[in-house]
Amino acid sequence: MTLTQQERPGLDETVGQCAPAKPQPRPDGQDRYTISEVAAHTGLSAHTLRWYERIGLMPHVDRSHTGQRRYTNRDLEWLAFVNKLRLTGMAVADMVRYADLVRQGDHTVAERGALLRATRESVLGRIAELQGTLAVLDYKIDLYADALRAPERP
Repeated sequence: MTLTQQERPGLDETVGQCAPAKPQPRPDGQDRYTISEVAAHTGLSAHTLRWYERIGLMPHVDRSHTGQRRYTNRDLEWLAFVNKLRLTGMAVADMVRYADLVRQGDHTVAERGALLRATRESVLGRIAELQGTLAVLDYKIDLYADALRAPERP
């Protein structure tokens, strides 16, 4: 069973604005991937992909007539976005909440935006911390470089 865009409300605008990490292996229409192919493409384990589906982070994943999962390019794009959210340090519960809001449709845009803005603020705070840490490292590296250039004292 393949879901139409109307049956997956709200997903399209989020996925469409997050370019996939790498080009899709197959063109749309020929994009039916097994879980092992998706695992190889995304770097996620099959266990993680099944867990994402179980907790509601993955939108509906189609199944073949034998029950085997069949992922699409849209699913790969969604996973690329989820991976970006993971890199932000967003809590899994917040990612699941975001996915649920996306599925609910356009009336959740304000709440989705608020969730992403809060995550952005957290990322900016971490970047500032890292920049401070980098400044300390640069200072120490410069001290050692100066010590190596200084002539030996008797």
